[in-house]
Amino acid sequence: MSLTLYTHTDCLDHDPGTGHPENPQRLRGILDALAAGTDLDLTIKQAQPGNDEQILLAHSAEHVAHVRNSAPDTGTISLDPDTWMSPGSLNAALLAVGAACQGVDDLMTGQAQTVFCATRPPGHHATPTHAMGFCLFNQVAIAALYAQQQYHLERIAIVDFDVHHGNGTQDIMQGREGMFYISTHQSPFYPGSGLEEENRSFNILNLPLDSGTGHEVYVERFRTEILPALEAFNPQLLLVSAGFDAHRDDPLASLALTNDTYRWLGMRLKHLANTCCEGRLLSTLEGGYNLGVLPGSVMAYLDGNLEAADR
Repeated sequence: MSLTLYTHTDCLDHDPGTGHPENPQRLRGILDALAAGTDLDLTIKQAQPGNDEQILLAHSAEHVAHVRNSAPDTGTISLDPDTWMSPGSLNAALLAVGAACQGVDDLMTGQAQTVFCATRPPGHHATPTHAMGFCLFNQVAIAALYAQQQYHLERIAIVDFDVHHGNGTQDIMQGREGMFYISTHQSPFYPGSGLEEENRSFNILNLPLDSGTGHEVYVERFRTEILPALEAFNPQLLLVSAGFDAHRDDPLASLALTNDTYRWLGMRLKHLANTCCEGRLLSTLEGGYNLGVLPGSVMAYLDGNLEAADR
């Protein structure tokens, strides 16, 4: 069974500036690895820009206007200390939103069963009202709300395995009927949220991890604490914020996951989708800042998706 990959080379035009960890080479490395030839059975589709109607499902009109009005014609501009825009940033962010919504359409109409959005900038730190943490719009939250609105789904789960807590996704999903946000992340760490006391039954589940947590501990905790909660929730659609910065060689964090971890996650999440929601699984690229290991981590995750899909 093939995997549908949404991407667009215009996502390379988002350039936060020299030395910024969220740079175009992240996506270029992934696309180069795909182009070099792999054993993955891929259908590659061009992302189309999302629209304000979709973005407004998760963000305030003031936030959308601020991002649009801040987009520079030349140079770069700062939206917060970590989050910068260049002339290509707005279009790249719209493409990331559009890819996620197109992927939902493909899943819900039976055109695909497994979707990966290789786009940037990332999104899970973007709150309803603010850009932050490299993120402009929260594409995974938008995709969830789009699926709920367009296809009247009653139960949608988001799993976030980025090393940083997706504070923006939690803010958007908190208290929403039929939405379950689950995050594994290093703690204490940026952005300071994601504590266990923030958990709400079948709406928010945070699993904070100590610095240095590696493959065996991570897999055991995911198997015993995350998977049973997901199975009990029984989602009709599974969305994933796929950040690869919990890798042991990532320069921005201190967890110790490996490509074996990402392959295992790819398999387990796809297996869960097969069991609960007719195989419908969509993942969006979030973090991952070691340019030498990021492409391999993504490929390991996609390998896991396809291995589970073929069973």
